[in-house]
Amino acid sequence: MADRKTQMKDSDLIPLPVAASTLIEAGRMVAVNASGHAVKAADAAGLKVMGKADMRADNSNGQNGDIFVLTCRKMAFKYRNSPANAVGMQHIGSDVYIEDDETVSSSGGVNSIVAGRCLGIENDGVWVEIG
Repeated sequence: MADRKTQMKDSDLIPLPVAASTLIEAGRMVAVNASGHAVKAADAAGLKVMGKADMRADNSNGQNGDIFVLTCRKMAFKYRNSPANAVGMQHIGSDVYIEDDETVSSSGGVNSIVAGRCLGIENDGVWVEIG
């Protein structure tokens, strides 16, 4: 068997094509929809959380993929804790769920979209490992 030259790239900061008519603010959780376009993370069917928006991406007047959003992943980010379904110490090491693009919950909503894994709890938020 012969050696193979395998291409590679960093996957900690990735550009994702933004969905049409979409604004993603810096620091918010980013997901991809069924067509692979970046949207704000939400408890919506078919979304997959990819990471945190490293920059603002305003495709409000554009079509699918007209612009890209740089998305950080494979790190822990601090997001708001749900007042209704708070993440507690007992959830460390467990999956937490999307409530909205800046809030995580201890239980899944209608669609149970996983935000990532809880790594810690502080008074002002939950550390979530994404990616």
